[in-house]
Amino acid sequence: MSHGRAWPRAAAAALALLAAGAVPRLLAGEPGAPARPQSQAAPTFRSGVDLVALNVTVTDPSNRYITDLGAEDFVVFEDGVRQEIGYFSRTNLSLSVSLLLDSSASMEDKMRTTQEAASGFVQSLRPEDQAQVVDFDSRVRVVAPFTNSKADLETAIASTVPGGSTSLFTAIYIALRELKKTETRGMEDRRRRAVIVLSDGEDTSSLVSYDEVLELAKRTETAIYAIGIRSTGEKGTNKASGQSDFALRQLTTQTGGRVFFPSSADDLRSIYALISQELSSQYLVGYTSANAKRDGAWRRINVRASRPGATARTRMGYYAPGG
Repeated sequence: MSHGRAWPRAAAAALALLAAGAVPRLLAGEPGAPARPQSQAAPTFRSGVDLVALNVTVTDPSNRYITDLGAEDFVVFEDGVRQEIGYFSRTNLSLSVSLLLDSSASMEDKMRTTQEAASGFVQSLRPEDQAQVVDFDSRVRVVAPFTNSKADLETAIASTVPGGSTSLFTAIYIALRELKKTETRGMEDRRRRAVIVLSDGEDTSSLVSYDEVLELAKRTETAIYAIGIRSTGEKGTNKASGQSDFALRQLTTQTGGRVFFPSSADDLRSIYALISQELSSQYLVGYTSANAKRDGAWRRINVRASRPGATARTRMGYYAPGG
C-alpha cells in the first residue's frame, strides 16, 4: 500500500463522483458490502421517514452514565412542542462503527500508541457488532470493510503508515456515506451507528468542505466522536488549529457525540474505552412527530431526563420529510 500520494487534481470531477454515490471507486481499496444487520428482538414500531429515532446518553453531575431510567423519565420536545414517545428501549443495540485514523506525516511519533488504543477499542466489540477501518492522509482508504472479525480489523489498524497531508473532512464524509448503507427502516434490526475519528491537525487537503460534511452529518442518525490530539501548548496557539477544533466541536455536538482534546497520545486508550462505554449505555427513544408538514425544514430536538441532576444528550435535530 502506498502512502502520502495526493488525490487526483481534478477535484471537481471527484466531487461529482462523491455526490453520485461512487465513493468506493474513489478509494484506494474496494470497501465491499457492509455485513447484513442481525435481527433484534424488539417491539414493532412504525417505520419509514415519519419515524424519529434518538440515541440518548444520560449522565449525572459527575459525568457518570445513568442506565436505569424508564420511558416515563424522558420528555422530548420538537421545536418547543412536546412529543409523545412511542418507542423506548434500554437494549444495548448492535453497533456499526467507522474507525478513522489520521496517518498524515505529523502522526509519525504517535502512530504506534494510536494503533494500540484503536485495537483496544476493537477488543471491546461484541460478536454482533461490526466496524470498518478508514485510513486517511492525502488520500482516504477503507483498509478494512465492515466486518465483525477482530483479527481483520486489528490487521488493518496495524497496516497504517504515516505520510502525506490531512484529508480530514473527506474521510468523515466517506465514513458517513458508508455507514448510511448499514441503515435499516424498522426498529427490529436497528443498529447504533458511530464515527470515531482521530486526528492531530487541521484539514489541509480535503475535496469536500466543512459545510458539506456538517450538512451530511445533520441528515444522518450517526453520532460523531472526535479525538483531536494536540501537543502540549499547541491548542489555541494558531488560527488553523482553532478552526479545526471548532469544526470538530460542531460536528460532534450536532450529532450527539463528544469531542476530546488530549494533550498526549498516552490518553488515547482511556478515551476509546470511554467512547465504548458510552455507546453501550445509551437509550433508544422513538416518536412520530406531531408536526405533519412535509416541508423538508430543519426541526430542533430537545430531550430532558426527569431525574434530578441528570443531563440528556442526543442529536440536535433532523430534517423533516420533503413535500
